[in-house]
Amino acid sequence: MNIRRIGVGPRMSQAVVHGDTVYLAGQVAAEAAGKSVAEQTREILATIDKLLAEAGTDKTRLLSTTVYLVDIAAFAEMNAVWQAWVAPGATPARATVEARLAAPDYAVEVVCVAAKT
Repeated sequence: MNIRRIGVGPRMSQAVVHGDTVYLAGQVAAEAAGKSVAEQTREILATIDKLLAEAGTDKTRLLSTTVYLVDIAAFAEMNAVWQAWVAPGATPARATVEARLAAPDYAVEVVCVAAKT
């Protein structure tokens, strides 16, 4: 079975397609770094949309998602943006955890797995 990598870098790929499954690396908000959790979440979800499209799928095919927050007190702020974005009736399995991220300007990171369409 072929493996296709998208956005290949020196340490990781942004997405890996194996068979009918798409694995996305943890996505952070490069442009909105240091801004609000809501702004970072919006940018991350837009990036996820782009990567899923490039992989041949979309958010209605999400299987699982993990959301990392630097401060779990920002859960409601992140979740409001998430709920406006996620496809009704096609919500993935999801976990949200508090964690220290790779850089201090990042407040949110999202990892997900999707089926191909």
